[in-house]
Amino acid sequence: QVQLVESGGGLVHTGGSLRLSCAASGRVSNINSMGWHRQSPGKQRELVVTISSRGSSATNHGDSVMGRFTISRDHGKNTVYLQMSSLKPEDTAVYYCNADYWNDDGSAQDYWGQGTQVTVSS
Repeated sequence: QVQLVESGGGLVHTGGSLRLSCAASGRVSNINSMGWHRQSPGKQRELVVTISSRGSSATNHGDSVMGRFTISRDHGKNTVYLQMSSLKPEDTAVYYCNADYWNDDGSAQDYWGQGTQVTVSS
């Protein structure tokens, strides 16, 4: 099992920047990838960006954040960061950290953080 703790949300003006952090603890060696999703009221949860925890650090961005949001990781701290720039009001959402985790039996499981609110004012 892993536990995920997010921090860094808040209120920012349009065009501003914000950085989110997600610290993982527990059996972090079984984490295949980590990333961020977000959910606005009345909308489905959507992919923001993920990063592989192994080797290549391959990333996968949602279309709406390409070129504005960057994910990075610090292996020593078991932490991933989401640097958000050129923020827009439509980026307002609860941002959830997630980990794609491999169980010992080979099955996959998602873990989620508690979420952190990001509000972009116009």
